[in-house]
Amino acid sequence: MNISLPETLRAFVDEQVAEHGYGTSSEYVRNLIRREQDRMHLRNLLLEGARSRSLGVADADYFDRLRTKVRKQSK
Repeated sequence: MNISLPETLRAFVDEQVAEHGYGTSSEYVRNLIRREQDRMHLRNLLLEGARSRSLGVADADYFDRLRTKVRKQSK
């Protein structure tokens, strides 16, 4: 796959590659695509949660119970 970019965007990509230790511009673009996939997955999970029925208030007690449950499961 080849992508044509105007010089300003190409310069930006080259800067990102140099500043963030990517080996190539392809690595940088792959990372952007993975981040977008993660963002879309999280968005879908949030929307799914918003559509689901409420299981109660997420207050301090809720999180205390959740921590206890997770600690028990990890043992």
